[in-house]
Amino acid sequence: MKQKKITNSQIINGIAFGFSTFFLVSSIIAAVYTGEWGKVFLNWYQIMITPCPLVTDYFEIGGLASALLNAGACGLACSLFMVSLKGESHANTMAGYFLVVAHCFYGLNFLNMWPCFLAPFLYLHQKKLDFKNNLHICMFATSFSPFISELLLRYTQRGSFIFGRLQLNASGILLTFLFSLMIGFVIPAILPGAHAWHKGYNLYNGGLAFGLFGFFLFNLLFRTMGLSPHQPVTHINPIYESFGRSYRLYANLFFLIIFASCILAGYMLNGKSFRGYQRLMKDTGHASNFSEKYGMPLCLINIGCHGALFLLYINLVILFTTGVGFTGPTVGVVIASLTFTAMGQHPKNVWPILFGYQILYFVTSYLCFTDGRELAWSLSTQGYINGVAFATGLCPIVGRYGIRAGIVAGFMCASMCTATSALHGGFVLYNGGLTTGITALILLPILEHYQPQARQEIKSQASNLQAMIALVDDLSLEVRHAHDEISYGSFDGFDDPS
Repeated sequence: MKQKKITNSQIINGIAFGFSTFFLVSSIIAAVYTGEWGKVFLNWYQIMITPCPLVTDYFEIGGLASALLNAGACGLACSLFMVSLKGESHANTMAGYFLVVAHCFYGLNFLNMWPCFLAPFLYLHQKKLDFKNNLHICMFATSFSPFISELLLRYTQRGSFIFGRLQLNASGILLTFLFSLMIGFVIPAILPGAHAWHKGYNLYNGGLAFGLFGFFLFNLLFRTMGLSPHQPVTHINPIYESFGRSYRLYANLFFLIIFASCILAGYMLNGKSFRGYQRLMKDTGHASNFSEKYGMPLCLINIGCHGALFLLYINLVILFTTGVGFTGPTVGVVIASLTFTAMGQHPKNVWPILFGYQILYFVTSYLCFTDGRELAWSLSTQGYINGVAFATGLCPIVGRYGIRAGIVAGFMCASMCTATSALHGGFVLYNGGLTTGITALILLPILEHYQPQARQEIKSQASNLQAMIALVDDLSLEVRHAHDEISYGSFDGFDDPS
């Protein structure tokens, strides 16, 4: 009997379920490793009832085991929606999943995700759109979860938040409900427009749209009301402190197991070979869907290889520069770097972006040295570690315009990555996507002006695509005409049209 082929949708669902299960199992192991056994659920509760603007470290609030439990629970919830809703899971569904679980280490939790996640279903129901095909929109909407925590726990209480104590009032609950309802109907409307702004050269399309809308919301709720934005809650977890505020050994083993498993699974599903991965690595990544073009087995291999490259980069900058270690946000952004590994990212078009960050560091270090000043940041400063993961979303620029353009893109993105969060007060989780979107808006006109050959190539490909569409339409029309002639018995040459 011929073995049934595993579909892309099944592999994507398997990735979501596998990652979520691994988070949950790792939570148990982490509780033993750190000695937090018996406090995991209490610490998880503290994570959920704590306001969480960027960058709230969930290792600091609840600990390693509780943060992993949070990621596993949120990821498993997304996985259940992916499996239970009728239809196919796609590459953008996987992207939404990775963004959800990535931010479960800083800013997103099992309490504040639900208002944003469920609200778009009302819009989809009203517009009679397919839930499964648009599930990624619900996942992307969780970018506004810090707003939910702020409105629910602190905003209407005049800043009287006390760590470890849940305080709710009717006005906060009502404001949270109205906010989430607005998010549900606004998010699907603004996403398509942002794509037109950067022409597909920022894979984190939602970051630009959400960041600008978050800029409006932040100023409406705080600046125009004469309120000062609240700072992240600081709570020193003594166990976290005893590890030097960095779970480097655990995090590296955790990710090496994940990435090795992805490569092995992709190798087995690809007929026990890496055949085709070299072709994937030559793809520009612009307006590309790897899962459809090359298949999810190769995307699994890409997840492992891309993740290993980014993990190597993080270890090197932590080793050679002074800054943070494997904090909650650091672990989160390693996962976030995998977001579009089935829709444009691969090691070949990502490394120039990473190199661009290093170029900025070397240039500013030299200029500060010649001026007799110390550099105020390093590549392992938390903001720059977070920013570089999302900067990889500019990889289509590398594929289309070359390595030098990619290095410039990384250089520009690095120079802005710590400034953009002030626009929305840190209440939009996809701040890195906002920075990459702004970078694309600035850089693309320059590239199109000075590299017209690439622009002509894009126009040529667009013309070819339109010609193919027209050809398909003509063929479809001919088929319909032939069918009509057969149906009415006017097709000469056959006695029996059937």
